[in-house]
Amino acid sequence: MVQINVTYRGELQCEAVHGPSGTTLVTDAPVDNQGKGESFSPTDLVATALGTCILTIMEIVARREQINLADVRITVEKEMSADLPRRIAKLTTRIAMPAGLTEQHKAKLEKAAHTCPVHQTLQGKVELPIEFVYYP
Repeated sequence: MVQINVTYRGELQCEAVHGPSGTTLVTDAPVDNQGKGESFSPTDLVATALGTCILTIMEIVARREQINLADVRITVEKEMSADLPRRIAKLTTRIAMPAGLTEQHKAKLEKAAHTCPVHQTLQGKVELPIEFVYYP
């Protein structure tokens, strides 16, 4: 179990403290929802969690398979619903992959991306397309 302690700082900003490490982060409501947009919004953190989780699980597989993922870049585009209740409607993930991967390595890394815990948690609740772009 991991405990996250959240404190309201005022003006739609919150501070979260990661229990095990003491690391803190601040969230702010987005400009389109009465905030200042000065930091990640809570829903931005969901998108961030998805991208970082995918890359982490891919790297675990890459280490086992001795694949260098040093140049991988992930972009997650978050789209909010147009209707109420306000929610994340879609998270599109684009993964720019390095050149020179074998078909077997590509298959293993793509499977890893789809099995990250955040993706598994959100699956069926939010559209979650993942696009792989391989360098020539």
